[in-house]
Amino acid sequence: MQQVTTEFRLRDVALTAYGPTVVSAIGHGAVLPMLALRARELGTDLGTAAFVVALLGIGQMIASLPAGALVARVGERRALVGAGVLDALAMIGGGLSGSVLWLSVAVVCSGMMWTVFLLARQQFMIEVVPNYYLARALSMLGGSHRVGLFIGPLLGALAVQTWGIRGVFWLGALMALCAAGIALVMPDPGEQVRREQAATGHLSVWSVMRAHRRTLVVLGSVVVVISASRSLRTTLLPLWAEHVHMTPAETSLVFGIAAALDMVLFYPAGWLMDHRGRRAVAVPVVLAVAVGTLLLPLTHEIVGVTAVALLMALGNGLGAGIVMTLGADASPAVGRAQFLGAWRFAGDIGVTGGPVGLSGLLAIAPLAVACVVAGVLGLLGTAWVAAWTGRVDRTRRAGPAGERAG
Repeated sequence: MQQVTTEFRLRDVALTAYGPTVVSAIGHGAVLPMLALRARELGTDLGTAAFVVALLGIGQMIASLPAGALVARVGERRALVGAGVLDALAMIGGGLSGSVLWLSVAVVCSGMMWTVFLLARQQFMIEVVPNYYLARALSMLGGSHRVGLFIGPLLGALAVQTWGIRGVFWLGALMALCAAGIALVMPDPGEQVRREQAATGHLSVWSVMRAHRRTLVVLGSVVVVISASRSLRTTLLPLWAEHVHMTPAETSLVFGIAAALDMVLFYPAGWLMDHRGRRAVAVPVVLAVAVGTLLLPLTHEIVGVTAVALLMALGNGLGAGIVMTLGADASPAVGRAQFLGAWRFAGDIGVTGGPVGLSGLLAIAPLAVACVVAGVLGLLGTAWVAAWTGRVDRTRRAGPAGERAG
């Protein structure tokens, strides 16, 4: 078990801890807004273009479980370097693709590498950061991701101006290689543990999932609710903005303002988790989206939509790092990487399930009714999240027996 020590200083590992994430997220942040436009440039219809964007999440889901096994075998550093190089190749493939088929393949591969990257980052932080600082460290990891996604579109705009839409893929490839280069010089804290496990045989992902199935089902459902709420937020707001006849420029402005608020809250989020418990930040994520979706039908212009977007961003910002922190709390000392792969899979279910559920709802109901139904479901989800994260906090306060093994 990790011991609390005053000698730990986050700045000593800041570059290797957060540098690769910021750099890689810049590349993905540049490419994301252009994926649909690149698909349209290749001659697809709107529906197919939207599906190409969704393939990024599908790629993440496909890779979640294998990524856990990979990191357990090769370690965080090798996984990060390999994922960075392969992600660069996927970006180059996306830029060179002459058909939507090859673009789709590139997007799926990039999504898979992004999952390996994120899981290896989480594993690294759990290994090097003591328990008393872990929530803040993981919130800052989530914050570094947000910073990259904020900077990426700005640099992407310059790339498009210079080289066209394909330019964002060249930028993404460059950032992926830079992230791999930073990871190449980082320490590998889990090397000794892997050697010991190699001597006795690596655990399979399925055996770890079976051993911890109750935790994965119960707390995994909490992760599904939180992740679905977050994805619902980014899906509903643009639809409602279009519904009230906001221009694309106005919608982008609203999202930019909300992203700025979201981005500055990651350290307070970590402080709250370390000092007030996990429930203090898990509940606002789901509650803010639930209340916001209920309020959306009452808005009819940019001011109202902006207010709702800021409310949702406030909740989402306060929840920075909550999914990773809950995963760290629940993860076992033996088979941790495999467990975290299953944990990410639960999150990916929520990320994919939120928009899919909304699309099904919109097929049978008007947008305003869908907002109300989603809001009510969100309130129910808030109660579920509050109940189980409350149990997590009580277990952690119970003493060493309840702390994360590590």
